[in-house]
Amino acid sequence: MLRTVAVLLAAMTAFAVASPVVASAAPVACAPVTWGSGAKYATQTTTGSLTNVRAGQQECYDRLVFDFAGTNDGYTVQYVPEVTHEGSGKPVPLRGGAKLQITVNSPAYDQDGNPTYTYPNAAELVDVTGYQTFRQVAWAGSFEGQTTVGLGVRALLPFRVFTLSNRVVVDVAHVW
Repeated sequence: MLRTVAVLLAAMTAFAVASPVVASAAPVACAPVTWGSGAKYATQTTTGSLTNVRAGQQECYDRLVFDFAGTNDGYTVQYVPEVTHEGSGKPVPLRGGAKLQITVNSPAYDQDGNPTYTYPNAAELVDVTGYQTFRQVAWAGSFEGQTTVGLGVRALLPFRVFTLSNRVVVDVAHVW
């Protein structure tokens, strides 16, 4: 009997050592999106100068961030049939099934007209290759104290906008 228990115990140990432990890679469950796709805006109470535009990927949404020297709290973000350049009104070509026009109420230049934000390629402000929702981020100009950027997205998806002391943040959900 003792020999049978020892053999059984040895067999169980060998099975446990030989069997790999597989961690389940359960997908992250995104909370139901309640942001909507209608225009979002905030009336300006203060303004800074745009210094950077950057993007990041999150589990449930893609994020575009506008950084400022000083504080900016005014913006208008909305889906449009076509994003247009500030001043000229010329179309801004964008990849994607839908187009967000993002206007922040701050210039990309200082009080003397010197640029505070420069970019190497107006058609590709930020590299969003491989992003789930974003397709392209393009410059649309800075004119009369405001700056506009076009954001091409995969489809007309819900988005939210919020401000921090020196940022405007635009999140676009991956799904409805």
